[in-house]
Amino acid sequence: KIAKHSPRLYIVSNGVFVVAYDPKENDWYENRIDLLWKDFEFFTPLAGIEKIQFTAEAEADVKSAELMAKLFDDIRRYNDIRDPQIVHSLNVFMSRLLFCFFAEDTGLFPEDNLFTNTLRTHTKEDGSDLAKFIDHAFLAMSTNDSAVLSTLPKLYEVFPYVNGGLFRDRYPIPVLSRRARTLILNCGEYNWREINPDIFGSMIQAVVTPEHRAGLGMHYTSVPNIEKVIRPLFLDALEEEFETACAEAREKMAKKANHDRASQRLRNLLNRLSNIKFFDPACGSGNFLIITYKRLRELEIRIWKAMREITGMALLPFPNITLTQFYGIELDEYAAETATLSMWLAEHQMNVKFQEELFVLPETLPLKPSGHIVCGNACRLDWNTVCPHAPEDEVYIMGNPPYLGSKLQDAIQKDDMKVALSDVKDKKGVDYIAAWFWKGAKYIKESKAKYAFVTTNSISQGEQVAMLWKPIFDLGLEIFYARTSFKWSNNAKYNAAVTVAIIGVGNKNNTQKLLFNEQENKAYKVKNINPYLSASDNVIVAKTYNIPQGLPKAEFGCMPYDNGHLLLSEPEKDSMLENYPEVNIFIKQII
Repeated sequence: KIAKHSPRLYIVSNGVFVVAYDPKENDWYENRIDLLWKDFEFFTPLAGIEKIQFTAEAEADVKSAELMAKLFDDIRRYNDIRDPQIVHSLNVFMSRLLFCFFAEDTGLFPEDNLFTNTLRTHTKEDGSDLAKFIDHAFLAMSTNDSAVLSTLPKLYEVFPYVNGGLFRDRYPIPVLSRRARTLILNCGEYNWREINPDIFGSMIQAVVTPEHRAGLGMHYTSVPNIEKVIRPLFLDALEEEFETACAEAREKMAKKANHDRASQRLRNLLNRLSNIKFFDPACGSGNFLIITYKRLRELEIRIWKAMREITGMALLPFPNITLTQFYGIELDEYAAETATLSMWLAEHQMNVKFQEELFVLPETLPLKPSGHIVCGNACRLDWNTVCPHAPEDEVYIMGNPPYLGSKLQDAIQKDDMKVALSDVKDKKGVDYIAAWFWKGAKYIKESKAKYAFVTTNSISQGEQVAMLWKPIFDLGLEIFYARTSFKWSNNAKYNAAVTVAIIGVGNKNNTQKLLFNEQENKAYKVKNINPYLSASDNVIVAKTYNIPQGLPKAEFGCMPYDNGHLLLSEPEKDSMLENYPEVNIFIKQII
């Protein structure tokens, strides 16, 4: 009788607990009535407020992240997230589930929907045996030891050996509800084939940060912006070497050289690619590393195709680039876990592309060792212990570190600055990001390594220039590439852009530097780029405490540093003058 009326929600209660079902979303809700205030969003359809239907870019990523957010919220309701060990177990659990959803839709598992269908047919609807099932499934994927596998029921034989670190350690499965089972099945029914690991990692990071939910599509950086960093840092030079090697190979073949001699420079480039290290010391969920990995694998495919085409040989190609060449530091544990997982997903996607282009499918399972993503504080860690390198090693450091100005840093961040900049004399007024520039400078000193960071343009203005850049230049370094101020935004529909610059630093050499002017949309080859991002000498204006004779000491510069309490908007000014016209003499326009 009730169903005939097509109710928007079904809700029942015994006065203490409430259980609800959303037929439109196929979603369940269970909780104590006195706790409803914590998550009333489930019931907003009763007020005529429906969920937003995303139509922006990366719709697949937003929708899948939304599904995972629901599941994460339900699991948190039944588990003590104040315990760090439980939080770690939960992070690993979510990463493993994500892998299973992706694997069953992209050919990694032997059957489509293998995990979801097995769970549906072998667990009870009330979810009472769900944790046990998942624990056994994860155990089956963690080992190829027949002695361990023989202890499991036969139904788990369908799961392949995955390992690679993802399933290596056995963690307790969190408490799971009836609703969790429904949500897991809903996630499994979604098509994960369209997920972009470079975007998806940041989306999932927002899942575990509820205050970021409102802008679920905001927390990833667009690929064009990432390429503004990595192209001049290393990718353009590698592409140029590829074109030169192809031309040389064709010339040698025309002179009847043998195939090996003709393709030697291309082979050398492949070997070079396999030895470069890539390091993001503020990696978040891995966007920069993933895009770098993808672009290198694409270049690798082009090299193999060129060797086949130019030499006419039926070469059997194999991947030269491995995840172990990629390094990262991230403060947030879940983001670090997600970066590692996203790198594996990117590897599988590029292996599929490798097969499509070269007709050879590299084995993805069992997973190979992943990138070296370390959970820790980049301001305090010794970078050389994370990504060890010798002076002759080719290493590229990149990323988008946090920006906080000196007045916005909390006590922990101020301590970070003291540690990171312990050997810098004057450091009190510099931005938080200066820690990455200084640690990066010491890391690459007297080596082939280079770095390029996205940064607030304030480190190239005012008194910060003398504080930060003079010590960097004193190490024998220089700016070899820069992009002047521009708006750094992402692919989200409603994104908040911030004004940034990109600065690349390396050891001094006599080559020309590249200065890109965003306003003019032009790149200039120049002899030198100074720390103010101009094509001129390194003349640095430093502050002085010498007071010109007869003038008072300036205690503070001309800055509206009052938390905005003395700033008026246009409507506020009009309202004040309407009520108190006599204060007009105190109101001035800020210029």
